[in-house]
Amino acid sequence: MTNRTTDNDSDVLFDESRRVRQEDTIQILNKHYKFVKERLLTYQSPATGLFPRVDDPKSVETHVRDNVYCAVALWALRQAYKRIDSDLGRSYELGQSAVKCMRGILYCWMRQCQKIEDFKSNQIPENAIYSKFHLHTGDPLDGTPEYGHLQLDAVSLYLLYMVQMIDSKLQLVYTTEEVSFIQNLVYYIERTYRTPDFGMWERGSKYNNGSPELHASSIGLTKAALEAMNGFNVFGIEGTNWSVIYVDIDAHNRNRTIFETLLPRESSSKNTDAALLCVVGFPAFSMHDNFLVEKTVCKCVRKLRGRYGFKRFLRDGAFTVLEDTSRKYYHPSEIKNFDGIECEWPIWFVYMIINGIFLNKREQVEEYKQALESILMKDSKGEIYMPHYYYVPRDYLEDERKTPGSTEKRPMPGEVRHLWDQAVYAICQMMLDDVLKVAELDPIRRYLRPSERPKPNQRYSAFQGYVSDLAVQVVLVSESVRLQQLLATYGIRTQTPHQIEPIQIWPPSELVKAYSYLGASPKLGLTGRPLRPIGVLGTSKIYKIMGKTVLCYPITFEISDFYMSQDMHLLLDDIKSDLVFLSKCWKLHGRPIYVLLIREEMARGENAMNMLTMLAAFKHGEFENMRLQVGRLQSMISSGCIEHLDFLDTEDLKELQFVAYADDDTKSFLYKSLTDVSQIVLMPSEESPSSFRDFEKHSTQELTALTADCDSVEVMSNLLFVIRQREGPNFRLTDGTYVDNQIEKLTRHAAKTRKWSVVRLCSSALSKVVDSLAPSLAGLLVKGRHITIGVFGKSEYEISEPIRPNEAKEILYSYCFPYEPQEAVLQQEMIIHLATYCYTEPQLFDGILKVRLGWFVQAMKIELQNRFMDLPVHSLFSLSPYEVKQLIYYVLTCNQAEAETRTIYQKRILDGALNRVPLDFYECVWHILERTPGGIKCGANFLPQQPTLYDMTMYELKFSLKVEEMLSRIALPEYRQIVVELFMVASMILRRNPELQFADQLDIEKVIMEAFELYAKDNGLKPSADMMPFYSLPAIGKNGTVAYLARACFNSLLTGDILKQSVSNESCRLS
Repeated sequence: MTNRTTDNDSDVLFDESRRVRQEDTIQILNKHYKFVKERLLTYQSPATGLFPRVDDPKSVETHVRDNVYCAVALWALRQAYKRIDSDLGRSYELGQSAVKCMRGILYCWMRQCQKIEDFKSNQIPENAIYSKFHLHTGDPLDGTPEYGHLQLDAVSLYLLYMVQMIDSKLQLVYTTEEVSFIQNLVYYIERTYRTPDFGMWERGSKYNNGSPELHASSIGLTKAALEAMNGFNVFGIEGTNWSVIYVDIDAHNRNRTIFETLLPRESSSKNTDAALLCVVGFPAFSMHDNFLVEKTVCKCVRKLRGRYGFKRFLRDGAFTVLEDTSRKYYHPSEIKNFDGIECEWPIWFVYMIINGIFLNKREQVEEYKQALESILMKDSKGEIYMPHYYYVPRDYLEDERKTPGSTEKRPMPGEVRHLWDQAVYAICQMMLDDVLKVAELDPIRRYLRPSERPKPNQRYSAFQGYVSDLAVQVVLVSESVRLQQLLATYGIRTQTPHQIEPIQIWPPSELVKAYSYLGASPKLGLTGRPLRPIGVLGTSKIYKIMGKTVLCYPITFEISDFYMSQDMHLLLDDIKSDLVFLSKCWKLHGRPIYVLLIREEMARGENAMNMLTMLAAFKHGEFENMRLQVGRLQSMISSGCIEHLDFLDTEDLKELQFVAYADDDTKSFLYKSLTDVSQIVLMPSEESPSSFRDFEKHSTQELTALTADCDSVEVMSNLLFVIRQREGPNFRLTDGTYVDNQIEKLTRHAAKTRKWSVVRLCSSALSKVVDSLAPSLAGLLVKGRHITIGVFGKSEYEISEPIRPNEAKEILYSYCFPYEPQEAVLQQEMIIHLATYCYTEPQLFDGILKVRLGWFVQAMKIELQNRFMDLPVHSLFSLSPYEVKQLIYYVLTCNQAEAETRTIYQKRILDGALNRVPLDFYECVWHILERTPGGIKCGANFLPQQPTLYDMTMYELKFSLKVEEMLSRIALPEYRQIVVELFMVASMILRRNPELQFADQLDIEKVIMEAFELYAKDNGLKPSADMMPFYSLPAIGKNGTVAYLARACFNSLLTGDILKQSVSNESCRLS
């Protein structure tokens, strides 16, 4: 009896405690509801559901990013209210208010369908959808080109929170047209990795001159949005198969790799940016590499944190007292005025608190909570609010510059509150009061690693993150039964397309065709997925399409119009690269399946045995540190990654037909084994090389007559080239054929006989362009490398931002073709290979900021001559595409790999041709410029001290490019390298002799010439124009170039009026 009474008392006490806790929770929630009602809901437009930027009743300007955060704050409080029963209808009210806001943005954007359609094919600011609207009508505001509407992070943020809210059982999307529009928004952001935009601050580069740039924050938010949207049903739990959103996994991978490459930088002009805090943390959680996250956050804290908040970025002039608000853009060099007096923004303290809560870092939460509380203000009503920013008063500017953080900053004038600030502050306070849990604010668990998130719907592909022991499944498919039988004699088991049935093998072009219907909406004027190639990640999934099970072979095996696809050795190398790529970059549930399509052409020629060796190695289960599983396709389906393309299962598309790859037994073998190739391969004839220029003096009639009896492939290519250049593509030859048709026929024949010089000449005559040229250029650019196109010794065109394929073609054929036609196609090969190496082995490009293709070609020619002294220079064009790729790798590595066997001159000329410099080279030039009031002169180029130092910072990419521009007109690679050595020597002297400086201009040519004269005098030589002996000197040593350059540099410092103060030779130190 006593025990029962004790139990009853415990139950009563527990119920009473729970009731008290619930009452406390309700009281706290009501406090937050009052805050949200007064600070946010009061200003929501009843017509559009949008929020103004500030809490001024007269304000009609509304921004997408601000609205998303306002909607998130309402939704977050709704999530908190859901845990109690008696919420007085507030949970529903808050949820519907958030829905109305999100649908208001959707309404504004759906009126701009044509812009989205244009942007899919041409990612330029003019085609961007608007990001600023009228509060009550939804009409676009500030449609002038000067405003940066291209803000890809805002679109990505919207899509990310659309998923979060729908997952919490809110309904945001109502119709099929809206589903199509959301799918097109995914297409809109997929190329963020190569699309310069204006970023979170709507200004582009930090110079505020109207120029967009690639932003890590935009790319990171895009990565998060793509991961959230992939396979998500936007109708929620009520959804059907055609309301699912699909993401291009290869586009996601490009965004991921570029994002990881850029971090901890924000962009080329911004060394860091506070915007990164909300990308590596709440709300995006785009990075789960703890080391990189910590490095990025620490850099932001170290460089941007102040007493009143974080600076947005260094030299940010926004809202400072020195900013001229009457002008949209800054003048050149104006940003130096803002150095050290940037405004500080308290909102980033809030983000740091929220991130600390998500990561369970209590010390961080407490630190920034105290910092935030110390800067909150009270308005005239006595209510606490968070100012938008704090600024340095005009009277304290110099004090702040001298001693950063020493002055009292003032809050934004007036009591106007920005709703973005209030929204994030509200979320933060809910979390601090423990009424909002991290799982409620992040239902899809972005804050967890992909492998730790709830398992998604298995019907569609889903991300799982990095898999350490991934096995790539490889299916060997023979083109024909005959080929299958022949391979079997060598122990290689394959399947034919017929044996794989009912599973179908499709060309990737058919998959592109299928996806072209995804998101198409005639009502909205929207087409489906742009006709972009499907990458190797996309072709490694299993597809369920209209009742069929489909696999695609990779684009590697597509027969291209460009000649690179006809080099079998290069194809084998590409296969290896594909497998390495899959093993490193596959992030989906299930294993990838790589369809290795073996055509009869691959079994011909000298590379047949190489193919057999590779295929035999695959059977061992491990190849070049990769795990492979080779077997029958039917046994691999259960462990693969399956994607259901349910959007094709509609009445409108039921008649749609696709063409599967089938057995090809129409070809006839002319041999019985792989080594019997004499009847297939025609060896090049041994004849003296000729050039098309040898025939330019002949008349067209004479040339046409020569083509009738010509039996030399080389001579015929030269004849046809000259005829086409004179008469155009529609000129008829003596046999009645068009010249272009004859050149095309000759190209195919020359490729079979491996006469690559002929192939390149003919391909350039036809103005051919390789696939993936624009993406490869973009790949180099986002890795921080600029590219120049042009022939060595001629004018060059610098590419500093991604361009379209037709633009790349125009540049190549304008800057290469007139001087060296074959380089117009050779440089295309180089771009493809260099982009591959830059991705797979980025260390090869250490010290190379600008890839000058014409100079790179020169380096290749020189190294070819060094290795094969008896070959003429033009033999570079006779190399196969694979040999060109190998030569590129050799040129990038030989100075290090063969350091002991190469001469000083060889090393110097190669580093000069590659434009390779020491890692601290640009910093050294900066130090020299600081001590050279008259600037630096190098030939006809001049680098002034001002406004260079005033406008830029030492570690800024723009400064490094400015230095490269100064060096760009140097004619000889070996001379350029001597110039680099001089800069390093001069920097060392000035660092060790701080009392010295150049009182006037530093003339590089003059100093080098004096160094050469000193060398000539010491060695009893007469000064001459031939500096070859000087170029061959070692850098270090008593009689090395460093010694002579140092002596010449000292002479410049210690003669005339160069001295800063009177010093003697003894006071100057070199060591």
